[in-house]
Amino acid sequence: MITKCQHQSIRFSSQLVENLISFSHKEQTGIQAAFLAAWAGLWYRYTGLEQIVIGIEMEGSRDKMTPLSIDYSEMNSFSGQVKAVHTLLQTGMSEPNVLHAGFIVRDTADSAFTGSTGSSLSNLREEKIVTLEIVRTGTEWTGSLLYDEDYVEETAITRMSGHLQQLLEGCMNQPQVPFDQIPLLTEQEYEQILFEWNRLSTKPAKNPSIPYWFEAQVKRTPDAVAAVYGKERLTYAELDQRANQVANYLLHKGIGSEALIGVHLERTIDMLAAILGILKAGGAYVPLDPTYATERLSYILEDAKAPVLLTQESLAASFVEHEIDVVYMDRDRDAIMEAGSHTPSTSAPIKGDHLAYVTYTSGSTGKPKGVAVEHGSVIALIQWALEVYTAEEIAGVLGSTSINFDLSVFEMFVTWSMGGKLILAENALQLPHLPAASEVTLINTVPSAIRELVRMKGIPAAVRTVNLCGEPLKRELVEQIYEVETVEKIINLYGPSEDTTYSTYCNVVRGPDLPVSIGRPIHNTQAYVLDKHLHPVPVGVPGELYLGGAGLARGYLNQEELTKEKFIPNLFSDQPNERLYRTGDLVRYAADGSLEYLSRMDHQIKIRGFRVELGDIESTLMKHPDVHEAVVVAREFSAADLRLAAYFTTKMDVSEYAQLAQDLRIYLQQKLPEYMVPSLFIPLEQIPLTANGKIDRKALPQPQLIQGSHAAPRNEIEERLVAIWCDVLQLESVGVDNHFLDVGGQSILAAQILVRMRAEFQTDLTQKKIFEATTIAKQAQVIEEAQKQEMIKPASNVIVPRKRVARQLQG
Repeated sequence: MITKCQHQSIRFSSQLVENLISFSHKEQTGIQAAFLAAWAGLWYRYTGLEQIVIGIEMEGSRDKMTPLSIDYSEMNSFSGQVKAVHTLLQTGMSEPNVLHAGFIVRDTADSAFTGSTGSSLSNLREEKIVTLEIVRTGTEWTGSLLYDEDYVEETAITRMSGHLQQLLEGCMNQPQVPFDQIPLLTEQEYEQILFEWNRLSTKPAKNPSIPYWFEAQVKRTPDAVAAVYGKERLTYAELDQRANQVANYLLHKGIGSEALIGVHLERTIDMLAAILGILKAGGAYVPLDPTYATERLSYILEDAKAPVLLTQESLAASFVEHEIDVVYMDRDRDAIMEAGSHTPSTSAPIKGDHLAYVTYTSGSTGKPKGVAVEHGSVIALIQWALEVYTAEEIAGVLGSTSINFDLSVFEMFVTWSMGGKLILAENALQLPHLPAASEVTLINTVPSAIRELVRMKGIPAAVRTVNLCGEPLKRELVEQIYEVETVEKIINLYGPSEDTTYSTYCNVVRGPDLPVSIGRPIHNTQAYVLDKHLHPVPVGVPGELYLGGAGLARGYLNQEELTKEKFIPNLFSDQPNERLYRTGDLVRYAADGSLEYLSRMDHQIKIRGFRVELGDIESTLMKHPDVHEAVVVAREFSAADLRLAAYFTTKMDVSEYAQLAQDLRIYLQQKLPEYMVPSLFIPLEQIPLTANGKIDRKALPQPQLIQGSHAAPRNEIEERLVAIWCDVLQLESVGVDNHFLDVGGQSILAAQILVRMRAEFQTDLTQKKIFEATTIAKQAQVIEEAQKQEMIKPASNVIVPRKRVARQLQG
């Protein structure tokens, strides 16, 4: 006896039954075919699978459940689908090995549930399926959903019952409409999903400009520390004066409202003053990370048509060929100071709809696209933060994110609107070595970075709150972070650049068996999960996430058509000009309204927090004269080791493959940001294709990690570097000629190696230099050359690797 089999009754209205009988007579099919078509169609709507297999038990076949495969590769109307099902019932039983649901028809009140032991119940138990039982008693038709409570919750069955009735009602009202366009949601669900779960809001700000909010804080706490860089500290009043000087200098140059100004600076106080100064002058800043390839930076400047670039002398060589007015924050310091530290006077007030910044993200065409964000969108983010964070949490915020990545928007502007101090770092892994590390109360970074901080025991005792965004957050990592006794709160955040940093959030509590969601929308943001026809989907059903509200970007700079494609009218708002952004992310609702991230719907990925369009890399790779075709995918070698792999075809001889792979890596390093350069290059005779001629990414061979030559260290510097590499990369051994990427290196680990090298050799090498010196032998040469020039002093201590779990390189 199956004790855990439950049932929930469905009573169809007499009008619905009458309509179904009339419909069946008209179509010359049985009413059973109509019920079965609706039931199978419901599972198609739930799963999106083109073949739905129903185990059926019809009249006269008691205790025998036979599979029936129903095709949804071409979408019919309900009328067409019922006819197809009717034909299958006459002729087309199949033998698939998976059942999605069950279907039983009885002609008496002796249902499968009240009967003793039918095979249908055995199937229900073994296949873990839900079965629809239809029972006719005289002229009345009723239904029951039979399910095993170990595998399906009662609330889910209740929703399913409502969806089935809603679907049947819709099909009777519109039998000729394509089946997948019939609404599923009940009125109660519709109200809950569209409105109740999107109600968090704050009153719009009266003065939604970033300078206004910063200056308001300056007035409140002029003597409080606003920014820390190394041992340098600036109060709010001092940072305000520095920013005013930059703003006045730019205004003297004739900078107008919304002028796009490039910012190409190292992560110092000058960078902060430059950004604030641009905003105070009414301009919009365009981040240009110094670690990016020169060709990519040049494209961004040209696309933005920036009239002015703020940089420093040591970085200016990247733009010698550009006709642009260059301002050197170091060389021109006296002239900038002479412009005056008084509050700048712009030609027009800075309002919420004025442009604040343009960040360039990876684009599928091979060229990055500029996301244009207005002041009001940033202020909406700040208003949400004021509701969620305390002043104590924001007292010391680690500023470790590149300004090309919009987590930096939170770090700067939320901090300065709540009276906190921004503690600058080159990257998150520099945290334990900062002079002000003990003052950091909040870390705002990506999961891959915090994982390394946990591993190296680098989270200071003052840290109470950890913000994580940019990558899916796994429960295992959450529990590891909470092992740091002083951490009290972990917030999982989600949001594309097109919706100003953060769109949803979830306070993730401890509990090894609890799911990790991306939460609910932040204040003044709406989140909708929609199908391909823009209909809301039920709880538990995957759909594309669409975002609306105050955080939406203006659009893509100089790309009107792309803006129209991605930013569509908001179908659920009665306010004029409201829009929705289609994220391309596949998510689903949990019963409490929180959102679960599932995957991308295209070939965009997140790697170490950076958004990467794989097509961007592919198109760049195919511009190389020796590459015929190219496909790039992300390969996961472990939970902490996600790498890009480039597959390519070429006419070159097999003997030249190894050299070509090296050439391709160098070629991409000259054109793409470091995080977009694949770790692995795999030549193929041909790219695998599916039956319909599309690239079959699933058929691409799994790449093998190459061990390399393991050339031994030849001097003390190389020995110490080998120890650092083995410790950071968790290797037993590594050769001095092994390429950093070949042995599992990536940007997060390069940052950690950089921090360790600085401490070990007392050198001030940049991350870009480390990435260019791609082997231990080359890095040793850089250090030796610096020592000869007396730029550094060799340390006397020898590094002692921490205890680690070694990772063997696979051959």
